[in-house]
Amino acid sequence: MTPVPAHRLSVAPMMDWTDRHCRAFHRALSRRALLYTEMVTAPAVIHGDRERLLGFDAVEHPVALQLGGSDPDQLAEAARIGAAMGYDEINLNVGCPSDRVQSGRFGACLMKEPELVADCMAAIRGAVDLPATVKCRIGVDDQDPAVSLFATVDASAAVGVTTFIVHARKAWLSGLSPKENRDVPPLDYALVRRLKAERPHLTICINGGIASLDAAEAHLDSTDGVVLDGVMLGRAAYHEPALLGQVDRRLFGEGDGDVDPFTAIDRYKPYLAARLAEGWGLHAMTRHMLGLMHGRPGARAFRRILTVEAIRPGAGLEVVDRAVEAVREAGARRERMGEAA
Repeated sequence: MTPVPAHRLSVAPMMDWTDRHCRAFHRALSRRALLYTEMVTAPAVIHGDRERLLGFDAVEHPVALQLGGSDPDQLAEAARIGAAMGYDEINLNVGCPSDRVQSGRFGACLMKEPELVADCMAAIRGAVDLPATVKCRIGVDDQDPAVSLFATVDASAAVGVTTFIVHARKAWLSGLSPKENRDVPPLDYALVRRLKAERPHLTICINGGIASLDAAEAHLDSTDGVVLDGVMLGRAAYHEPALLGQVDRRLFGEGDGDVDPFTAIDRYKPYLAARLAEGWGLHAMTRHMLGLMHGRPGARAFRRILTVEAIRPGAGLEVVDRAVEAVREAGARRERMGEAA
């Protein structure tokens, strides 16, 4: 059987969210989804605290390092460092619209310089043997997306890049905040499908506004004769992480059954214990779990216990156990009420 590529479902890099603890937690829900780091600038990788910025646990594989930057030499050196640390892929951010990113001449503003993006990707590919990929927008500001997207993709494809993750929305670099750029202007999924139709030899993954696995499956369907290669989930995976427990079965065709929230927590606890022993605070890890019980009886108590008790000095796994027990008790009460009715 032909293996299903990891890019079929990936979890988007999100600043201040997808840290090493978040990724280890998400891995407890899906063994197959491709996970991404937060964006790390190439100068930070080269000159900063590498263990703090890039350290990760082996449980996270497959995991991609997302870099920010526009200097080919710096990006090549950062890619070599990432490869030496064991990452599975190097990804260049050509999509983030924040002011801080623009001032550093990287992120979405690079959509205006497709040849520079290609130079950066050529340098990364020349530096490492890992897959080198691009995550981009469809355009910025007054660009015509049908021109800017194809220009960015074609320039990088010319230097050997074969995988592109496309956020199907333009970014406005002036006048809109990063938050507003998540909703305005409208998504253009059809353009991403057109890109795949006209560049069938490339691996094209779609990102932006995909809020459920039903929506993800719809993007992977061939209703118009076009089959996209993958879907990237962002905030949906973070705020309702339980949906990742269905990914291996629904999107990768593995028949071992879904991972329920309780099983995921059991899988995550050895990681929690190891990090606690290293001196990490519990809240740094459990903050990523708050949406896990979304829609279940006891979800509010689960969030409250993890929010209030995990920040206390010396908080340990007993806090997680209390939060889980609150959900189990609420579920049992619901069942008893149903039987009584």
